[in-house]
Amino acid sequence: MSWTQHVPYVLEQDEDGVWCASAQLRPGVGAVGDGLTAEAAVEDLRQALIALIEEVGPSPELTVTVDVA
Repeated sequence: MSWTQHVPYVLEQDEDGVWCASAQLRPGVGAVGDGLTAEAAVEDLRQALIALIEEVGPSPELTVTVDVA
């Protein structure tokens, strides 16, 4: 099964020049990524979100259960 989940994120550069990306999958459940470039930080965040979704499942706000008789 393949699906797409859009997760808003924040991208910032710290005082040392390292890029940091963060996102919340749902309240209290989030992930972070970092890198030397903005693109590397977003990719690191993407990998962290994939691992998080595999561990805790997709956000309940994005899932629907349908019983078909």
